[in-house]
Amino acid sequence: MNRNIFMLCSILTVITSQLANSQMPTGGPAGAQPVGTPTSIKQPSPRPISPGGSRDIDLVEKVLNARKEYQTTLEALRAHYINVGEIEKAKWAEEELLNYHRISKQAYLLELDVPPPTLQANENIPDANEYYRRAMQYKDKGWGQEYIDNQKRAEILLQQILSTYPNSDKISDAAYQLGEIYESKPYKQYQRSALYFERCFQWNSRTQLDARLRAARIYDRNLTERNKAIELYREVTTRELDPKRVAEAQKRISDLSGSQR
Repeated sequence: MNRNIFMLCSILTVITSQLANSQMPTGGPAGAQPVGTPTSIKQPSPRPISPGGSRDIDLVEKVLNARKEYQTTLEALRAHYINVGEIEKAKWAEEELLNYHRISKQAYLLELDVPPPTLQANENIPDANEYYRRAMQYKDKGWGQEYIDNQKRAEILLQQILSTYPNSDKISDAAYQLGEIYESKPYKQYQRSALYFERCFQWNSRTQLDARLRAARIYDRNLTERNKAIELYREVTTRELDPKRVAEAQKRISDLSGSQR
């Protein structure tokens, strides 16, 4: 395991301890890394076109940059206080970081959040595999606030795969898991969820996961985008082998087509 993965896993362990016990570790090694989410964000090119116009894009980019600067500054402050032994102040910075991570953050422009469908998932990268393994240790675990915090931890790790290892053969699975996270109760970000489910089968056309059906359901039930839902249900009927998935898709195509008459 390389140093970056080791440090991120250590960071998430610290977050787990903090959220569970509300206690600050009594010390830390020199050069300790700060709590935080990945800050290397890959954005698709060319510059996206937003219905809100160029000012919409400019403002959203400012928000994203402000988030990043606020987070990284707090991380640096926490690391400084740990290195000089001011544990109480380090605790303040860490608590502020934890509260920052708990805030619901909207994507605003999905073009700036979701990587493009053209990524090639063709490399077996051990570091990416380790991120995925750790993410699945957190995802859907616990109850109440612990469950919400674990979803956040899983999101951090899965997004790190996409931003750091875009050619990993784990990006399709990571996209699926992010789709589930953004659909879950703490998020309810349905457009974002649907697009990540789509990326799952776009990045791996042979996936055995029910990503097409999951995306279709969201367009059908949550977003009421009938044409998009029908398109994806039809893909399920032509590409899926699972008879239950196919039967569900065929029924919904019939129901939605009938309601359009």
